[in-house]
Amino acid sequence: MSDFIEHCLGRVLALQVRLYACQARLADCTDTEALHDLRIALRQLRSLLRPLRGLPAVDALEQGAAVLGRLSGPLRDREVLVAELARLGLVHLAPADEAQRAAGYAAIASSRELVDLMLLLDGWPANWREAARQGQLSDVDKRIRRRLRRQQRQLARALRDPAHDRHRLRLLIKRVRYAAETYPAQSRLSKAAQLRLKRAQSALGDWHDHLQWLAQADAMASLGPCRAIWLQAQQAAERRADGALLALYGDFPNVE
Repeated sequence: MSDFIEHCLGRVLALQVRLYACQARLADCTDTEALHDLRIALRQLRSLLRPLRGLPAVDALEQGAAVLGRLSGPLRDREVLVAELARLGLVHLAPADEAQRAAGYAAIASSRELVDLMLLLDGWPANWREAARQGQLSDVDKRIRRRLRRQQRQLARALRDPAHDRHRLRLLIKRVRYAAETYPAQSRLSKAAQLRLKRAQSALGDWHDHLQWLAQADAMASLGPCRAIWLQAQQAAERRADGALLALYGDFPNVE
């Protein structure tokens, strides 16, 4: 088996260890960073697997990570909202208390989705090695390069779309940036380009957070005192995002 194929295997195994640790921390219900760390590990796993789609055992594992990501998303969104309310000195407006948060952690730690993902990860090494033995991974490096180029072309087109959707751009930028972090040699993006992607993602993430909070303020009267602050911040984030998106044009030329 090639060094690169072994490297991919090692990365998945390392992420599995991290997920086990996050599961234990969530079950303990005292670690406020456990959920965030779980979601980072899931994101890194999906970034590793996405360019490998179609290879043996990859699609099911990526889908398992995606399902767990969707399950944990609402609780993480509440964590971020509580942190924002604390920053504003309005934590008493938070829509959930500590007991509810602890129950949410415990539910994820014991969820069928997490158990299923761990079972898939347990079977990954044997499946990956068998695929390598049968020659199914012989072109894996070319496959990754081709798919990363496709992602970058999609981003280039979206950047130049006059009716561009900031939410879609945020997702595309996340995908391209995380792929570059996971496969730096295959992505061929410079460190400077990756930094510009990070800035754009941060600005778009800030814009998206405030957009969500404004929607919640419209639905929950208790969050009304935050609305004017969030609207102003959302507009500022939108301006920052537009500037950061313009800065990406040179990194992602339109080749069509």
